[in-house]
Amino acid sequence: MTPMAPTRPNRQIRSASPPLPVGPHQCRIPLMADLAAAAMARSVVEDAIRAWRVHVDPDVAVLLTSELVTNAVTHGTPTADTFVLLTVGCDAAGLRVDVHDGSGDLPVLDPALLDEASTEAETGRGLLLVTTLSAEWGFYRTPAGKAVYFTLELLPDIPETGIDAGEGRPDGRTSRSVS
Repeated sequence: MTPMAPTRPNRQIRSASPPLPVGPHQCRIPLMADLAAAAMARSVVEDAIRAWRVHVDPDVAVLLTSELVTNAVTHGTPTADTFVLLTVGCDAAGLRVDVHDGSGDLPVLDPALLDEASTEAETGRGLLLVTTLSAEWGFYRTPAGKAVYFTLELLPDIPETGIDAGEGRPDGRTSRSVS
């Protein structure tokens, strides 16, 4: 097995996490492994967060989903006309997104990306973002290859009118804010 850097100090890496159980707040969407897959995945996650009223940062969920799907399409699909499987679920603990692909190659966080000397690299930061912004991430093998997942913890209770009415987010930014 390929070694993987820990996601956060003192937090155990979960390399054999089981898939999400099927439930009322879960969806599984096969996506054609092409350039449109990441955009479709972002839309599915955004719609699920809104429909299920999941109190997570939707921008982070969409960004991390896009990174995992892009990695799956770029590195995890051995032939054309293949699919990646997007699974989105939530429970009382938070939101979880799994992306399944057909490759047995396990994800590796490149420690060189943590050095300042690599700041000019144009690729390779996807797992660094996932590591930094998720509550937890990991991977597990599947019969067809592997799945990589992340979880986001629920934010404290916030008035629904602020989110649903487009008035802004719990952190004070609006969808047009740049940080």
